[in-house]
Amino acid sequence: MKMKLMILTAEPSFAKEAQSAGIDRIFFDLEYINKVERQKGRNTFISSNNIEDIPSIRNVLTSSELLVRTNPIHQYSKQEIDKAIDYGADILMLPMAYDKNDVEAFIQMINGRAKVSIMIETVQALTRIDSILALKGVDELFFGLNDLHIGLGLPFLFEVLSGGLIEYMSEKCSKKNMPFGFGGIARIGDGMLPAEKILGEHIRLGSTSVILSRTFKGEVGENNTKNINLKDEVDKVRSTIKIIENWNNSQFITNQKDIAEIVNKIVYK
Repeated sequence: MKMKLMILTAEPSFAKEAQSAGIDRIFFDLEYINKVERQKGRNTFISSNNIEDIPSIRNVLTSSELLVRTNPIHQYSKQEIDKAIDYGADILMLPMAYDKNDVEAFIQMINGRAKVSIMIETVQALTRIDSILALKGVDELFFGLNDLHIGLGLPFLFEVLSGGLIEYMSEKCSKKNMPFGFGGIARIGDGMLPAEKILGEHIRLGSTSVILSRTFKGEVGENNTKNINLKDEVDKVRSTIKIIENWNNSQFITNQKDIAEIVNKIVYK
């Protein structure tokens, strides 16, 4: 299955550019409930998007899918879900699920009107993944490394990958024929943990989706931006994936070891 590339934006002009560059999914984020408290002090994206801006994104999309991440299950989830669907969401993603009850409620509120994507990013959901996978109506899972590593008390998010937890969950998904994705990548050649190394694990484990980081928007630092050609950068990712798909087993094993070494150096630095 083709790897689906996703990018977060609430800007119609960038959404149109991303679609032209070959990005499969435009990711519109509504999640804000409790996120500031959970990810305090970390350089992570906290949404200030307005649900009323979804139509402006929908109107520029013809080939890319529109994925809307809702808030966790809360008092007004049904209204939020109904409006997101009315405004044209193709896929709705539930963050911070804790158990099958959260997922069942989400499925019922969507009621077949959009695809259902569930984030596994709490220790509770990780522990209860079998009961979540047993539910009918889930179209895909996405493993959120940011909140998972916080919940596990780990200092670096990719320790969830190098420590084998993503492999554990991917094996369960494979047995159920459940598509899944995880984490994000910087541009090819960028990042503390190189994007090509992470993509090697995506291919080895059978992942079908990944988020493209803010570096694909030219952001290389808090107050430092650089003009880039988005299509060129997306093409580099696609070319890298094609190369990795032809690796032999020994290359995948070497890549695993490289990732473990790099993560260990970062963790114990």
